[in-house]
Parts: sequence; C-alpha cells; structure tokens
Amino acid sequence: MAVGGLSLASWAARAGDEPVVAAAGGGLRHRELPATLTRVPQTLLAIAHSEEGQRELGIQAETEVGFDEALRKAASGWMRWRNLPEKEQREAIARAETAVVGEVRRRWGGVAANRLRELELQGQGARAFLRPEVVDHLAITAEQSSKFDALFERSDRALSQVRSVGNAGRAQRQAAMARIRQGESEVSKKLLSAGQQSRWLECLGAVRDTSAFERVLPMAPELVDSGVWVDGGRKARLVDLRGKVVLLHFYAFQCHNCHANFDVYQRWHQTLRDQGIEVVGVQTPETDAERDAGKVVAAAKKAGFEFPVLVDLKSANWEAWGTTMWPTVYVIDRRGYVRHWWMGELRWRGAQGDQEIERLAKRLSA
Repeated sequence: MAVGGLSLASWAARAGDEPVVAAAGGGLRHRELPATLTRVPQTLLAIAHSEEGQRELGIQAETEVGFDEALRKAASGWMRWRNLPEKEQREAIARAETAVVGEVRRRWGGVAANRLRELELQGQGARAFLRPEVVDHLAITAEQSSKFDALFERSDRALSQVRSVGNAGRAQRQAAMARIRQGESEVSKKLLSAGQQSRWLECLGAVRDTSAFERVLPMAPELVDSGVWVDGGRKARLVDLRGKVVLLHFYAFQCHNCHANFDVYQRWHQTLRDQGIEVVGVQTPETDAERDAGKVVAAAKKAGFEFPVLVDLKSANWEAWGTTMWPTVYVIDRRGYVRHWWMGELRWRGAQGDQEIERLAKRLSA
C-alpha cells in the first residue's frame, strides 16, 4: 500500500537527476491538521510507520524497538478506528498524529519532527493547499482557494463512483485514487504562481515519492490471552514472535467460508515454517456453539490444525483488531507491523489470495 498515491516529481523537475533539497520547512510554521478538514488526507501515521519514512527520520537499527513501541503506544487503536464514523475516526487519528510528532521530537529532536511534517505535506499532495498554514504561507487567494475546492469536489465525485467493497474493490479504489490525485497535482501546479510554486518546494525539503512508501499500516495489537488454547502447551505471543513473519487468521468453526481456507492455513504451517513464517489462529465465536470452548477445541483438532489457536471466548481480540468478517487473515512483518489483510475466502471465485499472501510473507521473511 502507498501513502496518498501522489507524485511530486513534476514539482521537483530539475536538470539532471539530483533530488531537490531545500531549507527544512521553508519557513512554514507547521500546525496540527484539523480533524474537521476532511478533504485533506491524514498521512502522517502512515509515513511514520513506513520503513522509508523512518529512514528519512534517521531511525537506526539500534533504536527501532524504541520507535516501534512509541508508535504502538500512540496509535494503539488504529485497527479499531477504521470502523468508526468518519468524524470520530479523524479525531482519533489526529490525536495519534499529535502524540507521534511529540514522541519523535522528544526522542529524536526537532529536525526529525520537522522532516516528518515535510513528508506529511508531500503525502497530502495538492490537498495540502487547503491547510490554513499553507494558505497563509503561500498567500493563496480566495479565487485560488475556490478553484482548488472545485477541483477537489470533482475528484471526490469521481472517486465516489469507484467500487470499494472487498479485496478487489480496495485495490481498484487505490488505483483510481492514485490517478485522481496525480491529476490534482498537475492541475494545481497551473493554479499557483511561479513564486508560490517556489515557496511550496521550499516547504517540502527533499522530495520523495511517498506513493512508493510500502509499509503504512499500524503495529499489530498484542493478542489478548483468554487462557484457552486448542493445545495448552502451544501458546503464542506476538512479542515473542518478533523476528518472524506471522500469518494471523480469525475464524469461526461453524463458518462455511472459514472452512474453505482451512487447508491453506495448514499448508502454510507445513511449508513456510522453516522459512521463518508462523501461522496463528484466533477462533472468535459467531454462534452459541462457538462459545463452547470444548467444541472449539474439538473442531480444531478435527480440522487437523497443528499451529497455535487461541479461543477468543469474549471476542476481545476481534474487537482489538477491529475485525468485521469471518474469515480474515492478517500478515504481520518481522518487526510487528501489519502489512496486509484479506477478508473472506482466499480462493473465492478464482481469487488468488493464498498465493498473494504467500508471496508477500516470503518476501518479508527473506
């Protein structure tokens, strides 16, 4: 996944291939993005979670664990927030963004915090021209603001027509968003004067293609141990699996769609474990029978599961992860970041979700 799906290459065009480097911040006084400014994407968390963003901040291997824990603390509810109404979601993300900037400033200094803000602006692309501090700094006129509003209104209408349901729908929407945002960038350049364009470049620092930033999802919530595992001797804590890729799947044993994935989970466990890839199951009940721990354990053994399975009797993990569909599979990288998720049957109507996840897991474990 990418941050914002935007490209600022056209802004940074220069003779040769040298990246544009400007005075940090270009004199722009960064402010927190108001949660009410709904047309401006909230990109800061995604950038802070990405490997590319962290390299830009100067996070070294020896400080990764501390940085990861700071992110986990600041954005611990990110997986749940995706299910909130937009207003509540943006408010929660805004609070987390403030906390992350504060942690970066406290631990790694003002230069790192300012660089994070520069990357945030880059990820927002043309939509950053709606931010009050950017409007003030570039002296954007009322007429220009009106034209930006009209541009983004057209883009939003076009995006609203794109199907976004399911795994394929999410991919279609992301591709459409990338095209639309690129168009916004090209049009917005024509709306600014040469002087405004120059000042804007100075605000961005070294221009990076944030659309290529790969890991943009949160730290995986730690599993809530109910005390009941299919095999009591085989428990799993994500913190103990750090250094390995984890394929975590939620299921319910009476769910027909879940059964369609069972052989895939078992194949992954048998063929990928030697490559540093672990499978962990979480059985969250949907029916009364699935709330009976004895029946859950018996069903898992009948299915032949050889990997750890947590019996999520009170749905604590389901809620912590913000999961909404049985089955759902999450891919967690070696540092504990969620990298991908798949909802529903992995091979539904010709889908190749099992192969997609397997390729990703192998790449992450290499």
